[in-house]
Amino acid sequence: MDILLQQIINGLVLGSMYALVALGYTMVYGIIGLINFAHGEVLMVGALTSWSVIGLMQGAMPGAPGWLILLLAMLIACVVAATLNYSIEKIAYRPLRNAPRLAPLITAIGMSILLQTLAMIIWKPNYKSFPALLPSEPIPVGGASITPTQVLILALTAVCLAGLMWLVHATKLGRAMRATAENPRVAALMGVRPDRVISATFIIGAVLAAVAGVMWAANYGTVQHSMGFLPGLKAFTAAVFGGIGNLAGAVVGGILLGLIESIGAGYIGDLTGGVLGSHYADIFAFIVLIVVLTLRPSGLLGERVADRA
Repeated sequence: MDILLQQIINGLVLGSMYALVALGYTMVYGIIGLINFAHGEVLMVGALTSWSVIGLMQGAMPGAPGWLILLLAMLIACVVAATLNYSIEKIAYRPLRNAPRLAPLITAIGMSILLQTLAMIIWKPNYKSFPALLPSEPIPVGGASITPTQVLILALTAVCLAGLMWLVHATKLGRAMRATAENPRVAALMGVRPDRVISATFIIGAVLAAVAGVMWAANYGTVQHSMGFLPGLKAFTAAVFGGIGNLAGAVVGGILLGLIESIGAGYIGDLTGGVLGSHYADIFAFIVLIVVLTLRPSGLLGERVADRA
């Protein structure tokens, strides 16, 4: 039971990061029907930007507390990621908005490769150690443990999700986002400016991805130019799992995917003597995804247009 409890904690932490990234996928798809395959690279840019900022701040402010350096680095990473995603939408996706669906999809894949290559040139291809800015002493929880970094991940995810739900359902921008998701042409006739709404959606998704990227780097301790590919793919899987286009579905899909991976890699791996260990974690997640999509192609929560953003 201790092993199971530990893997549930690990799964919640991992699933929280997947959920943050999956929300970016599902918001963009909900409005313009585009899968932004460069979204994982936005996570990577956020993580590498925070790594660079932390290095500069540690040299400029050697006595500053770690949490303050991490907070400032995260804020700067969010600004850089938001600017990047805004530029991607305006330069790469907006001119293709009325093109055949295959064109923006290919452009998104090309943008992903371009961003990886640029990051490799700017930050070099080697793995970099992400500084440990928070206490590393684990906190006991029953027979398991959780680190302060993991507690921060869970808390930040809860705050971000609550803030996003409030924005979508209780603000003027949120109403405009839901109206654009319903019908962009009718929304434009009602005074909504779809281009601004779409840009705002890309910016919000980028901020969530940057937060996830910084937390991913802090949790695993390394950053490099290709680190966004697998989390981006898993987050897309989570969005499809929960029902792409549905905000609650992205969160549920991310949490479930993290739990399935962690329990499959740890608990089941121990039961089988390591035969089905962490190297095969992806198998469990994708098997469940295939089963769910075979039985329910729209995902666990389907696609409720009124809840999309």
